[in-house]
Amino acid sequence: MAGADGDDSLYPIAVLIDELRNEDVQLRLNSIKKLSTIALALGVERTRTELLPFLTDTIYDEDEVLLALAEQLGNFTMLVGGPEYVHCLLPPLESLATVEETVVRDKAVESLRKISHEHSPVDLEVHFEPLVKRLASGDWFTSRTSACGLFSVCYPRVSSTVKAEIRQHFRTLCSDDTPMVRRAAASKLGEFAKVLELEYVKSDIISLFTALASDEQDSVRLLAVEACVSIAQLLPQEDLETLVMPTLRQAAEDKSWRVRYMVADKFSELQKAVGPEITKNDLVPAFQNLLKDCEAEVRAAAANKVKEFCENLPEDSRETIIMTHILPCVKELVSDTNQHVKSALASVIMGLSTILGKDNTIEHLLPLFLAQLKDECPEVRLNIISNLDCVNEVIGIRQLSQSLLPAIVELAEDAKWRVRLAIIEYMPLLAGQLGVEFFDEKLNSLCMAWLVDHVYAIREAATCNLMKLVEKFGAEWAQNTIIPKVLGMANDPNYLHRMTTLFCINALSEACGQEITTKHMLPVVLKMSNDQVANVRFNVAKSLQKIGPVLDSNSLQTEVKPVLEKLASDQDIDVKYFAQEAISVLALA
Repeated sequence: MAGADGDDSLYPIAVLIDELRNEDVQLRLNSIKKLSTIALALGVERTRTELLPFLTDTIYDEDEVLLALAEQLGNFTMLVGGPEYVHCLLPPLESLATVEETVVRDKAVESLRKISHEHSPVDLEVHFEPLVKRLASGDWFTSRTSACGLFSVCYPRVSSTVKAEIRQHFRTLCSDDTPMVRRAAASKLGEFAKVLELEYVKSDIISLFTALASDEQDSVRLLAVEACVSIAQLLPQEDLETLVMPTLRQAAEDKSWRVRYMVADKFSELQKAVGPEITKNDLVPAFQNLLKDCEAEVRAAAANKVKEFCENLPEDSRETIIMTHILPCVKELVSDTNQHVKSALASVIMGLSTILGKDNTIEHLLPLFLAQLKDECPEVRLNIISNLDCVNEVIGIRQLSQSLLPAIVELAEDAKWRVRLAIIEYMPLLAGQLGVEFFDEKLNSLCMAWLVDHVYAIREAATCNLMKLVEKFGAEWAQNTIIPKVLGMANDPNYLHRMTTLFCINALSEACGQEITTKHMLPVVLKMSNDQVANVRFNVAKSLQKIGPVLDSNSLQTEVKPVLEKLASDQDIDVKYFAQEAISVLALA
């Protein structure tokens, strides 16, 4: 088509056609991604008359190529000549909205929604609305599901007769034979309700909502729960009780756990939408039931909402409701059999202390926190420890130290080394929340005790912990509090403890900086090069290699080099090897 008359202006489209017919998917994909460049080269007139018809005719390709095409067309308005010609983009997008692959359809619908705003009201009725009708009455469920996403964008800007047709089409799709279509309609019900006039919300939407909420498919019913939030926000308070609540009560007790899960997941939003009175009378008992649900997923979703639900309760009766209705359920969940439920609860339960105040927290919540701190599931313990700061604000550090700290100390000295390991990993977090004075008074000795633990993994974690603490509290604190104790271990009769000194120096040198390393740590390392145990000597070589970059060149030449040279002629083969490696890495040869 292009080469015959040697017309240069046809060149881009010829190349595009060649590339789009190429067997290599990647080439086809690349040419689609360059569409905007090609359209620019062709100009608006030829983009409309040649490029778009060609694209519309050739939509039979791999899904990823179609996905790229659907996305590109959404940004094509200016390339076809601006809003007055935007309707030219509808034919290719209409075909894309009917393909089998969901991702492509969704992207086509997204692009159609985007360009619908660029249609004038007249164009919307002449071009866009007929497209929506065609999709809504298509033979294949694919086109009907796509139509569901387009009603709400054209409804507000068309005449009242067309509005009536749109409402009728939506009603038809809500009772479609195919579950996929009903699902699409249910997922757009809330969005469509927002653009309708209130009288039609009451006359049309409520009956559709009730029907979808009692659909035979649970996947449709759970989407109706989502719509419930939007619909409840639109209705005046006095209509909620009769129009929405019966359906919501039924959903909260649905036989399918997925629907109950959805109610639990959207609980805070539902609570805000229905207001304080209905919350007190209806939602509190419903929430209690969800917290006691027989399915763990539902209990976990409800547990996640405990804090938000309590925060949003009406202030005058908040404390009474929590103490009499919610707290008893929470107490049961603390010892739930499912760890996801306990973990979900542990991530929010600390937030209740700010709502209930000091006395209630000490009397009712602290025992629960203590139980969770001792839970065998590490995630539960972590969620409690990482939220200690909000309890600290309510009851103060002294009270906290009398109640929770003994439990932490007990875990830190637990007979099972994995439990000790878990607590070490929380130490920097705790230190940050409790502050330096408190840490020095209560927890510092623990951190030092771990350095001489009989399990290597604990000693290693304790070393790493020290480094994180120095990063939090600074080098001066390290010099006064940590370093003297660490260096004191260099003379320990147990060679494993002497090696721990070296590991600590490796970890701390960078955090403490040049001056402290050269003045305090280096002499100890050099002295240890005369140790009787070969393992200690080759670790001296490794330490010097590690702290070398922190030292100045003078110390390296006058102090480090002679020691490494002496170790390089040691009779132990490993000591020799590591000393020579250190010499070459530090370039001291």
